[in-house]
Amino acid sequence: MLEGKAVVRETDMPENIQNHVMELAHQALDAHEVFDCQSIAHYIKQKLDEAYGPAWNSVVGKDFGSCITHLSGSFIFFRVEMMEFLIFKDGKDFSQSREEAIGVFRNA
Repeated sequence: MLEGKAVVRETDMPENIQNHVMELAHQALDAHEVFDCQSIAHYIKQKLDEAYGPAWNSVVGKDFGSCITHLSGSFIFFRVEMMEFLIFKDGKDFSQSREEAIGVFRNA
């Protein structure tokens, strides 16, 4: 369990979703051992998929690199004490047709 406040390093998420993601991170940290990064990440992904639809990704750890693409408005990178969280949604929402997905970006 980590008690520290979340510190956002970078995000393009709306504030209400940021707050939800950080609350989920604290819940995951309370429910799992701090060193069990896979279970923490899985918990966050599962809860976000339930709340906002599929295709969320969650990376949790103390030392990792990344190079990602994400849907606009779905990215946050933050830390709680020594643990870092990279949360984002990618474009693989298979419940949408290809035409619907393309339409979303044309109208953006």
